[in-house]
Amino acid sequence: MLCWAFAGISAGHCATPDTLPALIPMPQAVKMNTGHFIFNANTVIRTEDAASPAIAYFRDQLRTQKINTRIITGASATKGKQELLITAAGAAQLPAEGYRLEITSTRIKLTGKQAGIFYGMQTLLQLVATNSNNAIPCMTIEDAPRFGYRGLMLDVSRHFFTVPQIKQLLDLMAYYKLNRFHWHLTDDQGWRLEIKSYPELTQVGAWRVPRIEFSGNTLPPQPGEKATDGGFYTQEQVRDIIRYAAERHIEILPEIDVPGHSMAAIAAYPELCVTRDKSIRVNPGSSFSKWFADGSYEMYVDNSLNPTNEKVYEFLDKVFTEVAALFPYPYIHIGGDECFKGFWEKDSTIQQFMRDHQIKNTHELQRYFISRLNKIILSKNKKLIGWDEIMEGDLDDHVAVMNRFGEKGAITQTKKGIDIVLAPGNNGLYFDYAQSTSDQEPSSHGGDAPAWKAYDYNPAYTSLSPADLQHILGIEGCIWTENIPDISKLQYMMLPRLLALAEGSWTSTGQKDYSRFANTALPAHLAVFDRTGMNYRVPTVFPLFDSTIVTDAFPFEIKQMPVPGAKVYYTLNNRPPGDYDHEYTGPITINVPRGKSITLKTIVVTPAGRRSIVTRTLLDNSQPPNKQ
Repeated sequence: MLCWAFAGISAGHCATPDTLPALIPMPQAVKMNTGHFIFNANTVIRTEDAASPAIAYFRDQLRTQKINTRIITGASATKGKQELLITAAGAAQLPAEGYRLEITSTRIKLTGKQAGIFYGMQTLLQLVATNSNNAIPCMTIEDAPRFGYRGLMLDVSRHFFTVPQIKQLLDLMAYYKLNRFHWHLTDDQGWRLEIKSYPELTQVGAWRVPRIEFSGNTLPPQPGEKATDGGFYTQEQVRDIIRYAAERHIEILPEIDVPGHSMAAIAAYPELCVTRDKSIRVNPGSSFSKWFADGSYEMYVDNSLNPTNEKVYEFLDKVFTEVAALFPYPYIHIGGDECFKGFWEKDSTIQQFMRDHQIKNTHELQRYFISRLNKIILSKNKKLIGWDEIMEGDLDDHVAVMNRFGEKGAITQTKKGIDIVLAPGNNGLYFDYAQSTSDQEPSSHGGDAPAWKAYDYNPAYTSLSPADLQHILGIEGCIWTENIPDISKLQYMMLPRLLALAEGSWTSTGQKDYSRFANTALPAHLAVFDRTGMNYRVPTVFPLFDSTIVTDAFPFEIKQMPVPGAKVYYTLNNRPPGDYDHEYTGPITINVPRGKSITLKTIVVTPAGRRSIVTRTLLDNSQPPNKQ
């Protein structure tokens, strides 16, 4: 029996979430059929454009799965051979980035154009990776993304990541159909982009004294201490990364953070700030500010550009000339957030400038700065985007906003006709936050953001008209790296939350189903990570790491292993479990004597030896029974 099966389908239909393919993001529509297509030595790829980089990329990816195929061109089917036909014929009516995938036992037909073809290939690669013996279930998929902008931001200022590591991240993004890489290239802790007009930006600004961690106890640079920690990207390396990303249909949004967060630039060129303090050095993670309960803050070190100095605008013009020439993407991100204005307020020259120009306060002064910078960026045939604070002082320039404060600001911004990208940290999209409230999680920045929170994020604001909603370009996850010093922890903090972001930005709300995602699709993908050596946070048996259940008999049953092939160990004496303790082999009932309590602790150990945090469940039978 054939039927259309959607993610979130209710019981009683001809397909259920656990019989749908383990695809992330879930396609918009899947029609399941009986049988399998099996890739083997006789499989050929037939295409109209055998020289396409996308075809070469796809074949290379198949080879990593130990599948060797031949590429041929021609209009007629190949006799006696299994065939994968990749074609643009019939793709004219498909949505942007959309594709159609028809899988029978003898033939696969992938229809699409440009990015659509590429995303259909990713779907095929996932089907191969998550099904044994290269056997793909027969089905038809009709698919296209919910949002055009599906982004991930990486902060490389707080900690530097190499070119191969950036490329590895781009591969991961492509596999999950993310298409915008927001590259946070400058901040107080490092300037990472070669600017030929200002060589000291990288000679000085890319390096800081070494420190183990970013914390309130981290020492600032000491007299005579050498700056040896850091790095930067040459312009040729950037071009290489841009080419690499383009082959994967990923566009790169560069960010040069001004007027605040500019300490690395000021360390190289002190004349850019109001204080002209030549003792300022690149911050190594030590504290230089104080934050207050109402959200205000005070900087002890001047990290903001001088908005009244014409030399600053000459500097910005030259910097953005080179940035615009490097990056093809139509937008440049200028940061604009958390600009401390205390040094502006204390400076007599700035105060006189404000009187001369009828600028009432420093918020309006920031508006003056952003407006002038906008003209510079427009002169490079680029458009300006920045964090919410660029709108301070009622900026009326035509700019775009990357919204990090959530719904209230998003509604105001879109009603004004401003294009926005949604990246709110309080909605689970800051992947540097901890993945639970457990103190076993590695050090993090901010609160907690479990994967389900990122998955549930849905910016379908009911107060907005369809015209207003058109101004929401898409969704972005952010990774600030104060507490992420290396690639292993970066992977751990991203995964599996990046997969939740991918589905949230691609799949329509009606087709999303967290139960299918968490219990069917995610375990299959985590098993792939486990086999390939990718680090990730191993899900726990219980959704809560610390809970209390009032009971005299607890049915301990695991219906779905978080990772296929994993083992679960447990203790009943409040001691942390290890792989020498009780192994879960099937459902049991834990009886709790009257007036007593038992502490059940569990840990998941994957086939590759990765371990989850330990969960604690207090089984409490100490309370007297309720009287009727």
